[in-house]
Amino acid sequence: MDLKDYCFDGEGALHLDELPHSAREAGVDKEQRPAYEARTAENLARIAALQEKLYAEGREGLIVLLQAMDAAGKDSVIKHVMGAVNPQGVDVVSFKQPSKEELSHDYLWRAACALPARGKIAIFNRSYYEDVLVVRVHRLHKSYQMPARCLDEDDKDFFERRHKQIRGFEEYLYDNGYRIVKLFLNVSREKQKERFLERIDDEAKNWKFSSSDLKERAFWDEYQRVYADVLRDTASRHAPWYVIPADQKWYTRWLVSEAVLRALEEIDPHFPELPEGDQAMLSACKRQLLDEDGGEA
Repeated sequence: MDLKDYCFDGEGALHLDELPHSAREAGVDKEQRPAYEARTAENLARIAALQEKLYAEGREGLIVLLQAMDAAGKDSVIKHVMGAVNPQGVDVVSFKQPSKEELSHDYLWRAACALPARGKIAIFNRSYYEDVLVVRVHRLHKSYQMPARCLDEDDKDFFERRHKQIRGFEEYLYDNGYRIVKLFLNVSREKQKERFLERIDDEAKNWKFSSSDLKERAFWDEYQRVYADVLRDTASRHAPWYVIPADQKWYTRWLVSEAVLRALEEIDPHFPELPEGDQAMLSACKRQLLDEDGGEA
């Protein structure tokens, strides 16, 4: 399978329960791992070079948005894929439980506040999609301090309206110079259990585990149903979803690097060309520097 096989832009059908969680399910053997790791390294070098041009040009911003169940490898992707770029041009934003201030605004407010300057990349570790995922699973919206007219409708209508708002928000971003790479790391229930046990058994990873992780795991089936609805309803041509198998991190990293590289290549950034006056200034400065050494380069 290639990257295009994991991309959904709202045109075709998306059946989450039929999509692969692992490299093996995608037809990739573990013996191919070295080849994929080499391809990932090549992609990272190209991403770093394009990011430098993106930053210098300052015309478009890129948002890399990660959504997943717990233990799917979001932090690993950020470290091993996005760690290849210049940190000056990257913002990492973690969307945790909303603060009191954030809850006093509309749910997209904190996302708008986290938008990168054009020329930079923002990595959203979770995102505004939490407001149609965990909020829906646990019906948290029922406790919102909002007018009755906003809440007195059934859950289906409430969240369909939010899906529409998100599509509009992402279209607005595209129209204002931003591109979004939306990544759903599709981990299996079995692999999540394995990684939870590893976090419990490994002292160096104890800090990653919380009893709340098990509480959320109890809602696995409901989360899968909600994710399927969200991915289908919010995929669009300018903001497609990539549903990435997440059971083998080496395969996940390759696909993520492919998606980010593709977005940067579509942006096609270039180093700015200096006006003639500035070029003349550079020539004058060069002559002045050479004159310091008797004209020798």
